[in-house]
Formats: sequence, structure tokens, C-alpha cells
Amino acid sequence: MSKQILLIITVLFLGSFNGFSNGIIEKDSSKAKTISFKIKLKSADKIKIAVSPLKYDKHFAYSFTLDDGYRSAYLTAFPLLNGGKISDSSINEWKIDQGGDGTKSEGLFYSDGMGNKIPFKLALAINGGSIRDLPESRGHLSWKEVKEMYNAGWDILNHSFHHATKHGTNYSTEVTENTTSIKQNLDFTMSHFVVPGGEGDEKYYLKYEKEALHNGHFSVASYYGVGPVFNVDSKVDLDKMITARTFVQSSKDTLTFKTMDAYLKKLDSIVKQPNAVWFNEFTHGTGNTNLWNLSMRFPDFKYYMTTLANKYGVKGNDSIWMAPWQEVYEYIWLRDRIKVDYKQKNKEIEVTIQVPEIPETFRNHDISLNIKTSSKFEIESSKDLKIRDDGKTTHKQIFIQLK
Repeated sequence: MSKQILLIITVLFLGSFNGFSNGIIEKDSSKAKTISFKIKLKSADKIKIAVSPLKYDKHFAYSFTLDDGYRSAYLTAFPLLNGGKISDSSINEWKIDQGGDGTKSEGLFYSDGMGNKIPFKLALAINGGSIRDLPESRGHLSWKEVKEMYNAGWDILNHSFHHATKHGTNYSTEVTENTTSIKQNLDFTMSHFVVPGGEGDEKYYLKYEKEALHNGHFSVASYYGVGPVFNVDSKVDLDKMITARTFVQSSKDTLTFKTMDAYLKKLDSIVKQPNAVWFNEFTHGTGNTNLWNLSMRFPDFKYYMTTLANKYGVKGNDSIWMAPWQEVYEYIWLRDRIKVDYKQKNKEIEVTIQVPEIPETFRNHDISLNIKTSSKFEIESSKDLKIRDDGKTTHKQIFIQLK
């Protein structure tokens, strides 16, 4: 029998498009459309086409969010994952060390399966009222720092404007004022909400959930809800999704990585499931001090993320899609709504994809299709499609970018 080859077609539905900035889509058309192209095989073997459960046909998606917009995200987490100089010890305005070990990181990566490395990316759940430029020893991020991480592919999630939770909080204003703040300063609209933790009236989080969904957010991470592990082999109910948050945090043990190993063991048990899965977790700071005892010390964070990269990234089995919550959500939303048809006549396959109208706040318009075939191939398409593939070599993937 011929060995079946898994072909992944990644299609970016960009519509009317003004270009990229560090890989970020700046503007696009969200109108429904139909695209088509042809696959020309070298032999007339029968093929099968199906939508991939996850982008790049990865086995599992892992989303990790840093709450509250602490500056350690920029000083330590961002350079570790994206590549760059990790901060030395940095004492902030609270007399807490939110720096790292001062080393230079080459970055942590998975691949797209076509020889291109993609850095691990996280999400930031931020409060616009805390973002500022001064003092230099500030504990929170600046707008410039947030923008740099956003442009590198990190997602920004709504965490309320003031992180207010106590009695008398205007929950609607907290949601909408934060949306306005990020729109004014960074020129995009947030579409996912993370309930801030703290002292408050009984079940105050229910009010945040209600206001976030009422004001256009697609999902809310809260105290209770579905997940945090999702089987994504079949359709996922994303409508007004409220998810349960789980945290990765350092313990009092500062001499070993036993606590991190326990978290990694749990993750490994999830990954070993036969179905494609999506797992979502959180922490707060990633500096040298366990900020508010709700964070990861940088040595723990570095050990945790490096272990993930070495085991599941390009240095390991390359099964991870390390992408923030919004990116994975948007892929699954589109995956469950496109319609893919194909007709094969001998060595030629005509593929037609019907794309639904996509919400304007979506940042990612990507989809991956699996095609099982034993044949090498070439692609024929109109000039409106930008296509690159490895059909003449390993014949596994096609990348399509619409103008």
C-alpha cells in the first residue's frame, strides 16, 4: 500500500487588505465569499479532504494568559518566548523584583509544518487604567510595551478598566471603558473578557459575565464554566462561552521544580488523549518574586515554558500549537462554519471553499484542511491567490493568502 501523506492547506481569508505589520493583519473584509483553486496530482490516487481540528493540524492547542498587565510580562516572558534579552533583576515601585536572569533567549518555537518556526505566544489580560509610562520603576506595562507584544502576535484581553470588584462597582462601565481605552491607545477592539479576581459581593463575577457578553465579547474566562480542556475533534459550542480559569503558580519550594513538574505532568496526561484538544491556563507575574503569591517566579516560568518547547515544540515532537485564547477561538469559530467541496477527475481536484461573514473584531482568518494522498502535487489558482507549497518535495502542505 502507498503511504498516505497528510496534506495541510492553510488558507488566509484576508479580503480587502492593506498589508501586514510583523505578521499582524491590519485591515480586512469580513464579507462572505467563495474561493477556489485546483490541485494537480502526479498520480491519480483518490484523496480525502477534511477541515483540520486545529491550525497546522496540531494535536493540541495550549493557550496561556498573564493577568493584570504586570511589567514582568515584557521584561521576562516576552523575550524568553519571542527571543531577546531577558531583564536582569528589576525592583519595581512595590519593592518587588519583577526582572529575570539577564540572559539572552533565542526564543521558544513550534513549526507550521513547512519549515517555518513560530514563536510561542501568550495573551495579556489588561486593565487600561493601570497602563502608564511613569515611573520608570512602574509595576505595570506601558502602552508602547503592550503594542510591541500585540504586534508580535500576543493577544490583548479585556480585564476591566480598574480591576474593580468591590461593592458599588459599575460593571458595565468597567467593561466598556476598558474597551474604549484600548481602542483609543492601540486601535483595535478587544473581543474576549477575563473576570478580575478580588473581594466583592457574592457572585459578583456573574455581573461581569453578563455585561461582557452584552457588550459584544465572544467569551468570558471566569471562576466557573466549561473547560478548561476542550475536545475539538467535533464542533465546539462557542456561543456566549463562559470558561473556568485554572492557574499555574509557584509554591514555597524555591530549590526544585517539583511544583512545575506536577503541572507539566497534568498537561502531559491531557496531551496523551487520542483526540485533538485545547487547554487554557493563567498566571499573573513572571518575575523573580512570586507577585502577590499568585504568580510564577521567573526560574519556574522559564523551566515550565522551556520544557514545553523541548518536548512539544520544534525540538520535540512538534505537536503543540502555542497560541493565545483569541487566536484559537477564532480558528475554531471559522473552522466550524466554512463549507469545503471538492471534485476529483483523475489527477485534478477542484476545491471550493465557502467562507461565512466574519465578525469585524476577528484578528485571525486562518483555516487548515487535511488532504490525505500519496501523490506529489502542484497548485493552479487565479492571480488573486498567493500560494506557496512544498508539493514537489515533501508534498504535505499548501499556504494560501488572499489579497
